[in-house]
Amino acid sequence: MELENLCRSAKAAKYEMQRYTTAQKNDALLKIAYLLVANGEEIIAANAKDLENAQVKGMSVALQDRLRLTAARIEGMSEGLKQVAALPDPIGEVLETFDRPNGLKLAKVRVALGVIGIIYESRPNVTADAFALTFKSGNVVILKGGSDAIHSNMAITKVIRSGLKECGITEDAIALIESTDRETTKAFMQMRDYVDVLIPRGSAGLIRSVVENSKIPVIETGAGNCHIYIDETADAEMAKNIIVNAKTQRLGVCNACESLVIHEKAVDTVFPVVAKALKEKEVELRADEAALAACDLCVAASEEDFGTEYLDLLISVKTVKNVDEAIAHINKYSTHHSEAIITQDDANATKFLNEVDSACVYVNASTRFTDGFEFGFGAEIGISTQMLHARGPMGLKELTTYKYQIRGNGQVRG
Repeated sequence: MELENLCRSAKAAKYEMQRYTTAQKNDALLKIAYLLVANGEEIIAANAKDLENAQVKGMSVALQDRLRLTAARIEGMSEGLKQVAALPDPIGEVLETFDRPNGLKLAKVRVALGVIGIIYESRPNVTADAFALTFKSGNVVILKGGSDAIHSNMAITKVIRSGLKECGITEDAIALIESTDRETTKAFMQMRDYVDVLIPRGSAGLIRSVVENSKIPVIETGAGNCHIYIDETADAEMAKNIIVNAKTQRLGVCNACESLVIHEKAVDTVFPVVAKALKEKEVELRADEAALAACDLCVAASEEDFGTEYLDLLISVKTVKNVDEAIAHINKYSTHHSEAIITQDDANATKFLNEVDSACVYVNASTRFTDGFEFGFGAEIGISTQMLHARGPMGLKELTTYKYQIRGNGQVRG
């Protein structure tokens, strides 16, 4: 009943959200941005409880990094809110107008989705990012974080709700489900009468569970088995710099490179340079036979390795004969998140861009740029890997839909 009451309050709040002006929303975002930093010590203290529990549970270093909040990361959360406040408000945008022969005037107008539920794991920064984007786009958000970050999420939500109250805006624009048991999560996925769309963020297992069990429409965000293909004409120094960045700049993120694909003519030249640089970063390379023969820094890969999102100091290596074989391998094993080609061949670059079936496809750049902040969205609600309703980093416009507004002067249908 407590969950249902929370969802009922969120649904009531969605109609209040329609009345707030852009200025009111922006003022609230800026106030909360300030309060997050002002209450940083309290948030970090709550986060310390989560980190202590994570260490007791034996959580990996990479996942602890996802969980950890620092003064700098709280500043980053605050900056994200400020950037969202500075972005154009999508609500009310007229997408199209047209007149009918009978005199009816039609306008296709952008509106909020309504109540958005977000189920996510141990990344407390999602709490602030999700609020900023859903709020600016006129939505209400119900958050269901994981038990690993519960103290952090509660502290951040408390600050956000206090900021909303100070600005005269309904605190129910954001709600956090504080229960951490699985039964509550399952019950939340059945709240179709109150929640308009559900967005899961986290592991492949979490996403699959939501997609399979939810009665609420789901926007699927994907795990990141991201590939980088070293083409025949790849520059070794460029390949080294891009791949080291994509793999090691931050391990526990969905846009980190997990798989290398290498043209057979680059395996004896470019690959040893890349492998040496990765080994210096303590990355274990799990390679097929051709790559093993070319570089003694690798260990043998299994078939399972090519489809694994490691989120760790591991990477798979596959050798191919040409760009077509590379594309086929990637499309088979990819989670359709982010892939890159390193090449000097424009034809191969264009072919790769056109034929790789992923949300974000790069030429000569790191996959780590698949991020709402880097794309200029201020933040992101997630990286959608499906075809509907959005794809790639989901910013403000991806959290809206539209309706038709029709004006007449007495027309009736004959």
